[in-house]
Amino acid sequence: MVPLETEGVTVRGFGRLDGDEGFAEVFFEDAFVPDSLVLGEVGNGWGVAMATTSSERGLTLRSPGRFQAVATRLVQLYRDRRGSEPDDVIRDSIVRAWMDAEAYSLYTNMDVSAMVEGRSPGFRSSLNKLFWSELDVRLHEAALELIGDEAECTEAAGPTGAGIENPWLKGYQFSLSGPIYAGTNEIQRNIVAERVLGLPRK
Repeated sequence: MVPLETEGVTVRGFGRLDGDEGFAEVFFEDAFVPDSLVLGEVGNGWGVAMATTSSERGLTLRSPGRFQAVATRLVQLYRDRRGSEPDDVIRDSIVRAWMDAEAYSLYTNMDVSAMVEGRSPGFRSSLNKLFWSELDVRLHEAALELIGDEAECTEAAGPTGAGIENPWLKGYQFSLSGPIYAGTNEIQRNIVAERVLGLPRK
């Protein structure tokens, strides 16, 4: 583990599509790290790294409550926008998004129960990452479709005429990074194909 204040370590943040600074490049130039900061056993760095990515893709990065809250807001948006003019296509996408958010909660509870019993999620964390990252995109795509042309506005007029952020557009922009970070979804599909389904490596 390398403290960021270590001499020779440079952290250079850069902006995301949604305007926030959420990612960074980290440079190591002759940085010295004492043996006391080695995580795990010397020579077992790959195992530590894989355990870290498994955790990142699984339980620690995206809590079910986050998606359930977005799904609830989406349902309310549908009720506010459609009123007495229901649209079956949009309604179905809203219902599916809400059901998927609930399914993710149940899946997470299952994983937590397994871990309490001493079982590791292992490569199933790749399935988990695929599900939540694509769910996040679908939730926000449904909202933007529902909002229509206004969804393209980065600001909307508030009650006082002042500009306010468009939370659905901002959320959508952030959701697009989900299939990339914590290991791209293309890589996760390869892992699932080889190590969960037992398919041959291409």
